[in-house]
Amino acid sequence: MARKFVSGAEAVSKIPDGAVVAITGFNAATAPFYLIDELIERYRKTGHPRGLFIISDTLPAIPGFGLDKVGKLILEDPHQDFVRGFLLPFYGWAPELQKAVMKNLVEAYTWSIGIAARWFRSVAAGEPGLFSRVGLGTFVDPRQDNCFLNELARERKTVTVELYEVHGREYLLYRAPKPNVALVRVTTADEIGNLSMEQEAIYGSVLAVVQATKAHPGGVVIAQVLRTVTLGEIHPKHVVVPGPLVDYIVVTKRGSEVEKYHWQSGSFDFNPVLSGDAPYSAAYKPVELTIERVAARRVAVELVNLVGRLGRPVIVNLGIGTPTMVADIVREERLDEFIHLTVESGPWGGVALMDVDFGVAMGPYAIIPMPDQFTVYEGGAIDATSLGFMQIDKEGNVNPSFMPGRLPGPGGFPVISTGSPRVYFAGGFTAGRRNIAVKDCRLAIAEDGPIVKFVERVNKIVFSGRYALEGGKEVLYITERAVFKLTPSGLELVEVAPGVDLEKDILAKMEFKPVVRHVEEMDKKLFCEERLGLREKVLEMVKR
Repeated sequence: MARKFVSGAEAVSKIPDGAVVAITGFNAATAPFYLIDELIERYRKTGHPRGLFIISDTLPAIPGFGLDKVGKLILEDPHQDFVRGFLLPFYGWAPELQKAVMKNLVEAYTWSIGIAARWFRSVAAGEPGLFSRVGLGTFVDPRQDNCFLNELARERKTVTVELYEVHGREYLLYRAPKPNVALVRVTTADEIGNLSMEQEAIYGSVLAVVQATKAHPGGVVIAQVLRTVTLGEIHPKHVVVPGPLVDYIVVTKRGSEVEKYHWQSGSFDFNPVLSGDAPYSAAYKPVELTIERVAARRVAVELVNLVGRLGRPVIVNLGIGTPTMVADIVREERLDEFIHLTVESGPWGGVALMDVDFGVAMGPYAIIPMPDQFTVYEGGAIDATSLGFMQIDKEGNVNPSFMPGRLPGPGGFPVISTGSPRVYFAGGFTAGRRNIAVKDCRLAIAEDGPIVKFVERVNKIVFSGRYALEGGKEVLYITERAVFKLTPSGLELVEVAPGVDLEKDILAKMEFKPVVRHVEEMDKKLFCEERLGLREKVLEMVKR
C-alpha cells in the first residue's frame, strides 16, 4: 500500500504533465498555499509538471500568495509551459495573474462562483456539465462574449458555455475539463485520512472538489492539513472528506506573515471567533454619516419594509462596496432577529469581514458548504440581495466590475442577482474625486464626481435587466441622491434627495433620460445623524 502521509515535495511529484488541477480557496480561506508553493518550486527545479490547467471554486490567492505567485512566474517567463490556462470565478485578489491574463500569456476563463461550486458536484455525478439559467443575457452568454477573458481562450476554447432550449426555456450549459488532481485544505487528518475542518473559517467546496476529482476514471487527491490524530478522534459527523477518497496528506504549519501557508484568512493566522470556537458580539460605535451610509440606510429601509410585507424575518445577501455598510445599519438599528445576513462562502449571521478577509465572518451562527449556500441563492430561497455597481444603463443592465485595464471576474454576483427575487443595487451616483457631504439633513454637492455611472451601454452585462423583468424580479437602483426602479419602459426615477436639483445634479449626469413620472423626495431621516428607528418600525409592523 502506498504511504498516505508524505512531504509536500513528494505529494506534488505525483501530479502528471497536462493535469487538470482543481484547487480550493476563497481568497486565503481553505486555500492550500503551502501546496501551491511546493508545486511552483518543483516546476522551477525540474520543469515538471507542465501544461497544467487550473480550476478553482473561487480564487486561492491574495496579493503575493497562492495563484498570484503563479501569475508572477508567468510574467517573469512569458514562454513558460508550467500552466496553460485557468478557470477562475474571480481574479481580483491576484494582481500578477490579472496582468498575465491581460497580456494574453495564458488562457483565462471565468464563471460565477456559484456556477463553479455547483459544477464540481455535477461533474462528480458524471454529468456533462452544469445546466443553469444564470448568465442568460449577460457576457457569458455565447451570443455575447462567452466565458473567454482573452484571445488565447477564444482561440482554444478549453472551457465553453453553450445555449440550449429545454421545454421552451433557455438554459446555459457550462462545460470544462474534469479535474484529475485536487489540492484541498482542511484542519485535521486521522491515520486513515479522514479529514475535518474544525479550525477553518468556512467549508468552501472541499468535498465537492474531491468528489469531482475521484469520479470515474478517478484522480489524485492531495490534502494540506495542520495536524494529525488517531482513528476515532474525529467524530464521524465531523468528517468532511472520508479517508478512502484521499490519496496523499501533507502536514504543514500555519506559517509566518511572509508564508501564510495555512491562515484562516488574509489577516488572521488563527482566530477562534472566525471558526465559531469563541463567542463574539459587536458593539455599535457611532460613525460619520457619509453619502455611502445614506444609500446603505435606504437599502435597510427597503429590507424593513420587506419584513413588513412578508410578515416574517428575511434572508439577505450583501455584496461588496456600499452594500457592506447595510450590515452596520442592521446592527445599529438592532435588526438582527429580523434580517438574517449571509456571506456567499457559507457563513450565516455574524460580522462579515472585507478586503483580503472577505468570505469569513466574526461570530456566525451557522456555516454551510459553499455549493449549498449558492443553491439557496440560485433557487430563490433568499429573499433579497443588495449588490454594488460600477455602471448601469438605460435597460437596467449592470456592470459591477469590468473596465479597461481591470479584469476581476464576476465573483458571486451573477448567481446571487439571478436567484434573488429582489435586488437592491447600491452605490454612488457618480465616481471619481468628489466633494459631497451630508449637512443639515440634506445632500450638499460642492464638487461632483467626473465619472458617469449611468451610461448608455455598460461595458459588460453581468446583470440583465431584460431577463430580470421576464422573471418578475423587483429591482431598485439606490444612490445617495436618487432611487430608480426597473420597469418595462426602462429605468424610472422614483425618489430624489433633499437639497438636490433634478436637472443639474441628476439628469445632466446621466447618458440617457430615465422615465420620469411621479418623483418623491427621499425620506429626510436618511440624511440626519439620529438613528432611523427601524426596530420600532418593524415591531409595529409585525404586531399588525
